[in-house]
Amino acid sequence: MILNRPDVRNAFNEVMIDELTRAFAAPEESVRAVILTGSGHVFCAGADVNWMKRSAGYSEAENGRDAAAMAAMFRAIDECPCPVIGRINGPALGGGMGLIACCDVAVAVNTAQFGYSEARLGIIPAVISPFSLARIGAAAARRYFLTAERFDAAEAVRIGLVNESVDAATLDLRVDQIVQSILRNGPNAVRAAKALIRSVAAMNRDEANRHTVATIARLRTSAEGQEGLGAFLEKRDPDWL
Repeated sequence: MILNRPDVRNAFNEVMIDELTRAFAAPEESVRAVILTGSGHVFCAGADVNWMKRSAGYSEAENGRDAAAMAAMFRAIDECPCPVIGRINGPALGGGMGLIACCDVAVAVNTAQFGYSEARLGIIPAVISPFSLARIGAAAARRYFLTAERFDAAEAVRIGLVNESVDAATLDLRVDQIVQSILRNGPNAVRAAKALIRSVAAMNRDEANRHTVATIARLRTSAEGQEGLGAFLEKRDPDWL
């Protein structure tokens, strides 16, 4: 999946928001992983300036509808059934940071710059905050939401925004290695593992106990679970390879 608006640094507007929402909300069953990246040398500069100019004249209710559409986009990416791998090929600002936060794994080129730039415009990173807080934690958010400082890829790794940074020549290789690791696993197991993380995080201990016991029992007796166990015991590749 390529953010393909290089003339505006891959900034999103209402059209891109709608396209991303539809693409991530219902990927085909055969899709095993999605790579999210930007065209050219920028990942995403956040919101399109021309779109922001139009929204400047919106009423509060109209701004609310715009924000709700954006929230739906981030949620669709975050809850996409299959893994989303962020190939962070360059700078990410504002809403682009929200896109990274919604990825399951993110690898950044080591020259990339990052920033929660909203406060410089007199607004805040409100819609992306649930995803960013889950990704970087309150301590990092309390600094970067308030200062709007730019920071480099090493700092992005340190605070957990991205999982690792590599040089430009290695970026595609590293992303491919991660995708290949995913493809070696049971397709249903990968989707179930992703769903498990989100569901257990919202449960108390008793609820989590009941849910996890039922889930592993179901997966162990599923066709994929039986095939995986059989392949392991018989020292052969499972049929999804």
